[in-house]
Amino acid sequence: MVLKIFFPQCCNKADSGLLVGRWIPGQNSAVVLAVIHYPFIPGQVKQYIHQMRGQSGVDLTVLGSWSMPKEGQEGMESFLRDLSTIFPQGQWLQLSREMGKIGFRCHVLTRDPNGKLIQQENELKEDGGGEKGGEGKKGGTKRGGGEKKGEQNKVEGEEGGEKDKVIFIHYEQRKVMLSQLHPIDNGVPDPQTESQLPQVFGTVCQSEPLFFLDKYDDGPVKMTHWQSEGREGSIIVELMKQASTPVCLLTTWILTLWTSLCSSRILNVRPMRFISSKLSTCVQLSYRTEHLQTVCSPTRATAHNHFMRKANIFVSFFVDVSLGLLLVSWMYRENRIGKLANTLVPAADYVAKELEELLQWLMGAPAGLKMNRALDQVLGRFFLYHIHLWISYIHLMSPFVEMILWYVGLSACLGLTFALSLLSDITALLTFHIYCFYVYGARLYCMTVYGLSSLWRLFRGKKWNVLRQRVDSCSYDLDQLFIGTLLFTILLFLLPTTALYYLVFTLLRLVVVMFQGVLHLSVDFINSFPLFAMGLRLFRSYRLAEGVKFRVLCEEPGTPLHLMMDINPLKVSSVVQTYRTPTYSCYPKDSWLALCKKLFLGELIYPWRHKTTKID
Repeated sequence: MVLKIFFPQCCNKADSGLLVGRWIPGQNSAVVLAVIHYPFIPGQVKQYIHQMRGQSGVDLTVLGSWSMPKEGQEGMESFLRDLSTIFPQGQWLQLSREMGKIGFRCHVLTRDPNGKLIQQENELKEDGGGEKGGEGKKGGTKRGGGEKKGEQNKVEGEEGGEKDKVIFIHYEQRKVMLSQLHPIDNGVPDPQTESQLPQVFGTVCQSEPLFFLDKYDDGPVKMTHWQSEGREGSIIVELMKQASTPVCLLTTWILTLWTSLCSSRILNVRPMRFISSKLSTCVQLSYRTEHLQTVCSPTRATAHNHFMRKANIFVSFFVDVSLGLLLVSWMYRENRIGKLANTLVPAADYVAKELEELLQWLMGAPAGLKMNRALDQVLGRFFLYHIHLWISYIHLMSPFVEMILWYVGLSACLGLTFALSLLSDITALLTFHIYCFYVYGARLYCMTVYGLSSLWRLFRGKKWNVLRQRVDSCSYDLDQLFIGTLLFTILLFLLPTTALYYLVFTLLRLVVVMFQGVLHLSVDFINSFPLFAMGLRLFRSYRLAEGVKFRVLCEEPGTPLHLMMDINPLKVSSVVQTYRTPTYSCYPKDSWLALCKKLFLGELIYPWRHKTTKID
């Protein structure tokens, strides 16, 4: 049987004392967490371990003894053996380092059915946690709990002659405690069936109260662990924690007033509710309100997913507001608002002039095509009249454009996403005449296409059964066939004219939709991208662990296998997929085939936001 001992690197040079840790249930493995130094009082040690067991929820116990002999302290084997009677365990580990040597010995004491101790000695020379000896081979990446099966088979094959084998696996305690192993199990795992690696990570992580005791505390127990030289912390972080409570309470109160105002009857009438659901600015405002309610919630984020969601939303909101303030500082410098207002009206005149030239081209013989003269003139004059109305409206609003832009620019203080959403709404307002042209052309073309398809079924003696949603046979008389032939001929010869107008204005509409789509994608990227998780992946990759990899520290004949456990970071794509904030869909969930079918049949394509379901 293989005994695996997970030993922290910070305890390699610890003074003599007791090994505190946990036996992993269902596995012949032990996780060493700290070393309690001599001298100590056994009753106080038992009381302290019982207290830490209640605070952490981990079944902490005394695993054995650790001996780091100094001059004048030789011959402590009998004393270390007697400690097992004070702290009775099924197995008692005696680890000791030899004078003048780097390696240390391991004695395993087990109890027989009568309660007597039986010593099984395996002298294990270790490489001192990497102090000497090169980094030999590298083990492959291990996930879940099967990371030791290959090692166990290897050791059994190499040392099959030995009865008992011990593997020392060294780990960096700070990194293991702060890391989160993926995939994350949201349920309550069974310790008997759970794999070994998650239990090791969970044991170290849950034992955080054990690491609060450092050498500066005036307590009866002195310990060695990763924080024994001093507790890791930051004054700025602690001050921010103290200041966050009143800020969150004030923000929650303001958000409560805002949500009660938005849910009032005046704002929930049908026209207002319809308009607010179609405006990108209103949707973004409701989205940020929900985000702030999540961040400022008084409920403490205990689960890892909940904490990461709050952190990602907070960092996203902070970056959004910072970019918005930079945009405001740039816009209100050197009178850029006035310059933008002065170029807006001439730009609208230029677009109108280009549309008029396009309509004049369509009213002639575009690309040498022979159009229906009467219908061509009617449609051209109809669209020209709309352009004339639009230009008159723009010139009527021109004195107020600079003032409107000045106040609209202040919305960027709420974040860059608000500025982009407002730009999308302004684009929709300024191109409303193009949208009208597209709707007129699409409706006319759609009526022509469906009329031709219906009359084509009439020629074949078919009709559409509305109740059963299928095509059935039908007999028509001579008058119906004659009138159908006339209508089919008229629609067929009018189709090139309507199709050309529909094609031109559909292309113009798609240009506007693509521009709004880029704005919406930018807003959704800022809202949903996990900036905090990506920062952890780039600068502290051990915080998000996908598994572990092993390096062989020392492998010599007659000595056990000594491994160094390194954390394998989570892939960037997995970080984005796991921690991406759920967002609302910007576009209909139509495939490219369905979109092309709609364009061919003349069905309207709405680029509005559909606030129905959340997409992760």
